[in-house]
Amino acid sequence: MARIDDQRPLEDVVTPAGARSTQVASASAGTPTGQPGVPGAARPRTRGGIRGREGIAGWLFVAPMVVILGLFLVIPIGMALWVSFTNWQGNTNPFAVGQGTDVVGLKNYTDLFAKDGLTRDNFMQSIGNTFYYVLLVVPLQTTLALGLALLVNNARLKGRGFFRTAFYFPSVTSSIAIATVFLFLFSNTGAVNAFLGFFGVDGPQWFNDSRGLLHLAFNAIGVDNPGWAQGQILGRSLWDWLSGPSVAMFVIIFLVIWTTSGTFMLMFIAALQDLPVEVEEAAALDGTTGWQKLRHVTLPMIKPALFLVITLGLIGTWQVFDQIYVMGKGAPAGTTLSPAFLSYQQSFGNFRYGSGAAMAFVVFLIIVVLTRVQRYVLTDKDERKPLFGLGGRK
Repeated sequence: MARIDDQRPLEDVVTPAGARSTQVASASAGTPTGQPGVPGAARPRTRGGIRGREGIAGWLFVAPMVVILGLFLVIPIGMALWVSFTNWQGNTNPFAVGQGTDVVGLKNYTDLFAKDGLTRDNFMQSIGNTFYYVLLVVPLQTTLALGLALLVNNARLKGRGFFRTAFYFPSVTSSIAIATVFLFLFSNTGAVNAFLGFFGVDGPQWFNDSRGLLHLAFNAIGVDNPGWAQGQILGRSLWDWLSGPSVAMFVIIFLVIWTTSGTFMLMFIAALQDLPVEVEEAAALDGTTGWQKLRHVTLPMIKPALFLVITLGLIGTWQVFDQIYVMGKGAPAGTTLSPAFLSYQQSFGNFRYGSGAAMAFVVFLIIVVLTRVQRYVLTDKDERKPLFGLGGRK
């Protein structure tokens, strides 16, 4: 504070108000005030401390899984992609170009679609088989799983724990064991045909019957390989594409629906139990029926679980292998071939690893496209993005 007899000009003694507020703000924020020795002077900040140590600890925890995924997932996928561009036969180093392995570019891929021969015929047949397989399995297993979830989630049902366990039990049983049991059940003299015999029905030879279900339906109305179905599409006639799943494939479809619905049931149960009670009470007060509540309240609110179930169903059905391997290896007449089994057969049976890897990546592309399409369909109209574009929301 200035003395009474101080002869300095007033502007040199009195600090302007703006400067005082700047000094106060700087001191309170811990920034330097320009005066040496001020306690509020800022100190250089470092990236250490608790947050820094948490980041290091986090990376240490995830490092084993990153290494495992890199060694057993990422690197093998990259190697398989490289093999799909070569004619590697498995007896040399796939990366030693010119020493038994040659780079053939896209030949393995073009042979699957454009070159006449057994490879394209088998691959297209496997695509047709799996198309009908997916078309039946995914909607039926999703519907059955949702129905079972609604049933066991009903508070008025007694013994819900028992039914939940009973419905889920087939999902935890070995698929190879169940497939073997089904071979006996659906054999020519098995329990299924014996049961049909009580009603005077002569059961089919389930695993020896290559007729398609749609062909059987066409034949029932007098249509058999008409002229309009003789056109060729990717090496197969339209009549062959319209065959539908064979009788043998129908057994596999029934088996897969029965064994997978329990797992998806649990996902739907978790979503149903997470629904707010207030919403259900409001729907009841509005006088909604059970169907209206399911359609306008329950299904929209469990849409993320529905998307998950359909996505997992698409991936699993396009990759079906173990049931095909156990229940006929593509027989009869290739009507139970799947791309996954054909890729395995082409690689480890015919030692054409490049062609087998190309089949696997074609199936991978099909799964990606179908997943994108069904995500687009399940998204609300006002939130949809372009189907295969990179633009923002509409």
